[in-house]
Amino acid sequence: MLTTKTVILKMDCPDTDLLDRTVQAYTEGMNYVSAVVYKLGKPRGSAALQKIVYPTLREQIGLKSQMSCNVVRQVTGTYQTLQKQIKAKKTTWQQITYTPSTMTFSFGRDFTLDRDEIGLTTLEGRRKYHFFRYSHMEQYLDGSWKFGASKLVKHQDGTYYFHLCCERETKTREVMESSTFMGVDVGQTFLAVASTTDKKCRFFCGGKAKDLRNIYSNMRKRLQSKGTRSAKRMLNHLSGRERRLMTDMNHRVSKEIVEFAVQNNVDVIGLEDLSGIRDRTETSKKQRYTHHSWAFFELQSFIEYKAGEKGISTVHVDPAYTSQTCPRCNHISKNNRHRKSFVCECCGHSLHADLIGARNIESRARTYRYTLEVQGCSQPPTRELSTR
Repeated sequence: MLTTKTVILKMDCPDTDLLDRTVQAYTEGMNYVSAVVYKLGKPRGSAALQKIVYPTLREQIGLKSQMSCNVVRQVTGTYQTLQKQIKAKKTTWQQITYTPSTMTFSFGRDFTLDRDEIGLTTLEGRRKYHFFRYSHMEQYLDGSWKFGASKLVKHQDGTYYFHLCCERETKTREVMESSTFMGVDVGQTFLAVASTTDKKCRFFCGGKAKDLRNIYSNMRKRLQSKGTRSAKRMLNHLSGRERRLMTDMNHRVSKEIVEFAVQNNVDVIGLEDLSGIRDRTETSKKQRYTHHSWAFFELQSFIEYKAGEKGISTVHVDPAYTSQTCPRCNHISKNNRHRKSFVCECCGHSLHADLIGARNIESRARTYRYTLEVQGCSQPPTRELSTR
């Protein structure tokens, strides 16, 4: 399994004028290429697009050679994603505009790393910048990780951070050779509920995420209703804090989940495939914000890469009826579930609804293992994941 992680390095830049001008020129190049793609009416491959825009990027905008290549690849990837969203009827063809806040670098070509210094290619050639080397970063800078395409990011306060992308191969046990499974049901009241093959279970972060969302939602409503300058300053101050707190909570919960799996000798963790769930489900106006701000994909991603580091595989199973199916008699009915209570109308089996979901996910992950064995398949490839 290829594990990809992003280490955030805080840079020590007394004079940021050169970096500001470099990022500005890079953004100007991206907006120029974006306008070209928009006029073409459809995305082009990076090689074909580079032949069209490369002379302008180099001669008129003044970008270095590798910068120009990175601009073309980044814009191409953005429009390919837009095309997928258009096919899914989620958006329409539009011109994408970039802001001067990020810049992509390729390791060995336009950035290097040496001890506590980063060498970056700027408009005036290669420059070295110091970064704060904290103890938790040492494991990624000891030579066991390979560096890939990384980003220079400018925060709202003008401070620059370097998002260093690291990757390495980790050994995980194949699904066909596994015997102990664990299902993880992610939700909004309880952030996650886990259940193993031998029926050991644990509930994680009950109600804290939902309370946090409600607190910040009510705070924004009060400030927006006032509309004063001081209220707008406070809204700007609060911007991003909720997201950072949720990300931190997902990191802590995913770590606890993987530790619980290690303690119970789990070989495979089963997760629900929740892609497109926001489009498939309907919610009331009152619950819409909570539903759409549910960071389930981030939590699942954190579980996957943390499990991979411990040698534990992950599989995604069909989420249909996991909270309505009785794990004892397999009877499916909406009447089985009443909010957080589950009582099977057929056999009378009763349990917490989220725990029912976790046990059904574990059962489907185990069934998936036997399906692979019958078909003679090897372990399917695992998605590459990134985190901070």
